[in-house]
Amino acid sequence: MKVLAAMSGGVDSAVAAARAVDAGHEVVGVHLALSRMPGTLRTGSRGCCTIEDSRDAWRACEKLGIPYYTWDFSERFAEDVVQDFVDEYAAGRTPNPCMRCNERIKFAALLEKALALGFDAVCTGHYAKVVEGEQGLELHRAADWAKDQSYVLGVLTAEQLSHSLFPLADTPSKEQVRAEAAERGLTVATKPDSHDICFIPDGDTRGWLAERVEMSEGQILDAQGQVLGTHPGAQAFTVGQRKGLNIGRPAADGKPRFVLEVRPKDNTVVVGPREMLAVDRVAGIRPSWAGAPVSEEATGDWFDCHLQVRAHGDPVPARARVEQGSDQLPDDVTPVGATAAGSAGVRWVIELHEPLQGVAPGQTAVLYQGTRVLGQATIDSAVNSARLGDAVQG
Repeated sequence: MKVLAAMSGGVDSAVAAARAVDAGHEVVGVHLALSRMPGTLRTGSRGCCTIEDSRDAWRACEKLGIPYYTWDFSERFAEDVVQDFVDEYAAGRTPNPCMRCNERIKFAALLEKALALGFDAVCTGHYAKVVEGEQGLELHRAADWAKDQSYVLGVLTAEQLSHSLFPLADTPSKEQVRAEAAERGLTVATKPDSHDICFIPDGDTRGWLAERVEMSEGQILDAQGQVLGTHPGAQAFTVGQRKGLNIGRPAADGKPRFVLEVRPKDNTVVVGPREMLAVDRVAGIRPSWAGAPVSEEATGDWFDCHLQVRAHGDPVPARARVEQGSDQLPDDVTPVGATAAGSAGVRWVIELHEPLQGVAPGQTAVLYQGTRVLGQATIDSAVNSARLGDAVQG
């Protein structure tokens, strides 16, 4: 099989490419240049798209004896990932840029180009597994749950899964990957993992956004609407945030406050105690299935599942159903923090068996059944049905 190995310059993609070579595939390595002006050096473990990373990818391919290329995807990345990130924050939502990068760059633009050039599959260092199920290909968690990355791959479709290769799927630990890299003589064996947002390498998301999103001073309110202070711009806050509120005086009960809601239209931020972050019903828009959909899709019946809303968050038991042509939550709940992104198309309604804290519009809801990824949707609203809107939520 002719395989295009996406080489980030890290240890995972290098070992994944090596295993693809060992499996007898015809492998070609490619590093994606996602910025026209990349930094020359990484900052600790921040960033993954620097000149240093491209050189590490080249050295790994040289060691493996496979061809190496650099493809310029910077324009597509700037439009589909960076600008999307800015637009979502400007609208008061909390986006996941890694999810967008996988959806629109690595498994859309890259895979599309790979297939056009005659490749059969794209190989990456993601920790996830593709298996053949009764209804076709399925996406599952990796053997190492601590490193599992199936959440950020929940956007993949059945067609994309058929052209995806994840050689690290059954590896029991990251330590084993590093040991294997060292045995192979790969210089990235001890290289730190990248984290945070690659296009904000210094980690200052608020400062970065301030240069790209027009912000103005607004009010910080409590759940009852009382003014507690001011902020430099609502778009710089996200639901669940505790630090950086600068209210200046403690709550009456002495407990810390958290961001409950961001209202970009009137430029206000609503804060309150941690318990008010808890939600038990979520609505998701723009859903997609990672493989064949569940049978209940056609009937609209509830199906049991687990919901995960963060890349390394714990899955929580829930039930979900598919709604056709609805842009409202059921009448028995009052949606608070709903975005303007909803449409009259298909959406998911998800009921949690126990409340979950810090769920924000814009986050990605990924549904699981056991280790299988069912699919994903963008969270449009999250509510606590027991309070019926008595307090503001995110």
